[in-house]
Amino acid sequence: MDTYASAVSGLRERLGAELFSRVAGPEGPANRARIHDTPGERWFGPDRPIRTVHGDASMFVGGLRALLLQSLHPLAMAAVAAHSGYQGDPWGRLQRTSTFLAVTTFGTAEDAQRAVDHVRAIHLKVRGRTDLGEPYHAADPHLLGWVHAAETDSFLDAHQRYGAHPLDAAGCDGYVADTARVAEALGVVDPPRSRAELAEVLDSYRGELRATPQARSAARFILFRPPLPLAARPAYGVLTATAVADLPPWARGPLRLPRVPVLEGVVVPRAGRALVTTIRWAMTPPSRTRQR
Repeated sequence: MDTYASAVSGLRERLGAELFSRVAGPEGPANRARIHDTPGERWFGPDRPIRTVHGDASMFVGGLRALLLQSLHPLAMAAVAAHSGYQGDPWGRLQRTSTFLAVTTFGTAEDAQRAVDHVRAIHLKVRGRTDLGEPYHAADPHLLGWVHAAETDSFLDAHQRYGAHPLDAAGCDGYVADTARVAEALGVVDPPRSRAELAEVLDSYRGELRATPQARSAARFILFRPPLPLAARPAYGVLTATAVADLPPWARGPLRLPRVPVLEGVVVPRAGRALVTTIRWAMTPPSRTRQR
């Protein structure tokens, strides 16, 4: 029994370390220590819904869903395609995004503000035109509003479906209100503060959305050409299938993502839930499990 427990513990440690390395990057351990161990005031207290959502493995599904949904705004997609380098350095982009989310959710107020100031400085420099000649500027509050709404909706949707502790109605509204704090700091004007307001904001952007060739190219890269070893592809395929199944129906057609009702109604949710549970198990040290 001791040998079996030791083997399981070793597997858990190796898998957790590999996942953390992919998501957090080489500076992950140092960033984690700074974010969680530095004393000081935080933007969000330990009981806030944003901590529940952003600390759960369902974020793996929500993050993929957010990328696909955000790509439907042609101005946002043009900015990403021209300036983010997501195809050349997808892991670097993921690591920067995950660190930003961790800092603003769990870090000190001072560290969170520094992270926001850094992102705003980058946004000020990102401007250009789409292939159709439409001007874009990453600091545009309206464009930031779309990115924020799509991200918030995706993280919350994934958490409610696959999170370890889904929120009640008040908790969902609280999560949207928490994310509004970060959105305002980034330059979003009057972000939604309840789930109903979030739905209204998303609906207000529908007329601006379309799948450009850049958006479809990004979807193909995300879904079918990830820079992963072959051994990791099946698990990643479950994640992407789960994320696609969770997209609103109106977002799938433009990206040419077909729907398979039987698979998506039964098989995909079960497989997605099992995978998210495994990721959560791997990334939660046994000591933290015992504490809970």
